[in-house]
Amino acid sequence: MDKLKVGIIFGGVSEEHPVSIKSAVEVAKALDTDKYEPFYIGITRDGAWKLCDAPGPDWEDGNTRPAVLSPDRGVHGLLVLEPGRYETISLDLVLPVLHGKLGEDGAMQGLLELSGIPYVGCDIQSSAVCMDKSLTYAVVGNAGIATPQFWVVSADELPDPEQLTYPVFVKPARSGSSFGVTKVNGPDELPSAVEEARQYDSKILIEAAVIGSEIGCSILGNDEDLIAGEVDRVALSHGFFRIHQESSPETGSENSSFIVPADIPAESRSLVQETAKAIYRVLGCRGLARVDMFLKEDGSVVLNEVNTLPGLTSYSRYPRMMAAAGLPLSEVIDRMISLALTGKLR
Repeated sequence: MDKLKVGIIFGGVSEEHPVSIKSAVEVAKALDTDKYEPFYIGITRDGAWKLCDAPGPDWEDGNTRPAVLSPDRGVHGLLVLEPGRYETISLDLVLPVLHGKLGEDGAMQGLLELSGIPYVGCDIQSSAVCMDKSLTYAVVGNAGIATPQFWVVSADELPDPEQLTYPVFVKPARSGSSFGVTKVNGPDELPSAVEEARQYDSKILIEAAVIGSEIGCSILGNDEDLIAGEVDRVALSHGFFRIHQESSPETGSENSSFIVPADIPAESRSLVQETAKAIYRVLGCRGLARVDMFLKEDGSVVLNEVNTLPGLTSYSRYPRMMAAAGLPLSEVIDRMISLALTGKLR
């Protein structure tokens, strides 16, 4: 049987470029090359697309050729550019291993929709909604699921610091991995926190602090046919969880660690998993996502955020939770590809 030709796109222009490369490295290790023929497309920080041999920290220094994904459905794949000519490579599927802006926010998904190539993960609408935390909260809250109290701050606006009850978190509305997030304990800290968040997005979210444990749940599937991974808990020694902010996250964080399975009661575990599935469905997610929540002392659950293309690095939460549920990354990739091609879990 012919191998499926899979385009794996990584890198990108967002602040999460290095994380995307690390995720793609793990995908490359786990991909079954007896089933799939991979084509690795790296996007530089400047937005140049290059077909390369494999992902890695020095991928741009290796054998690369300029390449673009054709939006023409008659081509259905890559145009690899050569001096005076181009080569066409047809693709059966694209696996975008991109995090953050222009990868996880619907932009890449729009290009893939134009191309007519099946792709892994959420569609344009759910990607865009989940990338904007204020929209996520509005949709989920309208479905009767608890979210933090929040306020939206538009460009050049500064809220009255005296009108808030502290502590609050100030965040870019459309960013990931805790970039630009500040915990604000009093009115005098608010202006600088807003300016920090504006380095990443013109739309800012101010969010009331939720007292509880940070809990995550990985989801795989479409519609009603969903698999929930094992629940994890972020154990903090101090401060707040700032994923990917460390200089070498592979060696661990200076203030946090992950407990998988989470050390919570069985009924709480079940509630977290069922709430994660409900959030996933309400937002129209498909393929995969990681749903992060808070588990409060009274046993209730509050949404934190939804990651539609969660990290797949060696230290990432999504693959750890799936592995704890008996699904190694190689099998997760198989199932994601099956979902993209058929809409069904194997």
